[in-house]
Amino acid sequence: MRNPLTSRLLRRAESLRFPRLALLTGALFLADLAVPDFIPFVDEILLGLGTLLLANLRKRRTPPEP
Repeated sequence: MRNPLTSRLLRRAESLRFPRLALLTGALFLADLAVPDFIPFVDEILLGLGTLLLANLRKRRTPPEP
């Protein structure tokens, strides 16, 4: 069963591009290191964001033809 909080956040994060997605993932990771378990399901969110981050790196954007 999917967690509604996690799935909503990850659906929203799918639309982000690399710099903002990396910033969001890094900020959430640092916040989790500073104060452990202050956000429920933060581990699942970080795994999902990391997956999205790696998927964004793999996508090859072709330059638009003039």
